[in-house]
Amino acid sequence: MGKTALVTGAGGFIGSHLTERLVLEGFEVRALVRYNGRDDRGQIDRLPRDIQAAVEVHRGDLKDPEAVRKAVEGRALVFHLGALIAIPYSYQNPLDVVQTNVVGTAHVLDACRASKALERVVLTSTSEVYGTAQYVPIDEKHPLCGQSPYAATKIGSDALGESYFRAFGLPVAILRPFNTFGPRQSARAIIPTIISQALERPVVRLGSLDPRRDLTYVKDTVSGFLSIAACDAAVGRVVNVGRGEDVTIGELVERIGSRLGIRIAIESDPARVRPAASEVGRLLAGTAQAQALWGWKPQYTLDAALDETIAWVRENIGLFRVDAYTT
Repeated sequence: MGKTALVTGAGGFIGSHLTERLVLEGFEVRALVRYNGRDDRGQIDRLPRDIQAAVEVHRGDLKDPEAVRKAVEGRALVFHLGALIAIPYSYQNPLDVVQTNVVGTAHVLDACRASKALERVVLTSTSEVYGTAQYVPIDEKHPLCGQSPYAATKIGSDALGESYFRAFGLPVAILRPFNTFGPRQSARAIIPTIISQALERPVVRLGSLDPRRDLTYVKDTVSGFLSIAACDAAVGRVVNVGRGEDVTIGELVERIGSRLGIRIAIESDPARVRPAASEVGRLLAGTAQAQALWGWKPQYTLDAALDETIAWVRENIGLFRVDAYTT
């Protein structure tokens, strides 16, 4: 497998961790980062300086096919993580999410198809495409259900990847992570939301406490990306990665309180509650296929991963607006 890689969405939470790991593994890494006038490269700017220095940053937008083509050019591996991922934002601006997540993926696939250097493209899916579990554990044959505009766009993105494999022989593999968390994640996600509020406020404001989630540490998810990229048998497949255990949000609050050594008081915030038909009640990963393909096994327990995440949030509490709802 070639040692040149592109990471789209490299300025994001998972993308920055993948970028860092690829550099450490000896890859020549190019990062596609959405341009802004502040020259803000997102989480890349929080990587160690030696890692930053090793990354070639390519500024552009997934909605611009020429910018994407230039980013893909000469890369053996393409990891496509770029997306608009916030579910509340997808309620407010669904067309923007469609343009980035579906049309943007089409641009990536077309650029990969035209590239002579490409050996593998890995698309990033999400467990949200399954909707509320109809059975558990959720394997890759579980029906898909777009319970939010975001989930619907990811179903479309995955389907495009599968079609390019079948129609054009493009070497596409699709990784479907379950609820990734860890350092550098923003408060639009549940775990940093709970931790940051608990560190700064007497009461934590949350939405529903009943949904169950399979929470996977970001370093385990990144290992899944590297493994699927190197696995020839994964080409043309969608593969789940997750811990294979789930907890309710209420149980998660208690778990975090225990790690912090406090009892967390909770207040319901209606603004944080999803529309009833859009709330995903349960996600629990079935990982038998990943186990069969590359011996998948998460390396981090939930408590160990929470401890690392708590330490990072504590050190970077100034990044969080604990009195506002981050969408």
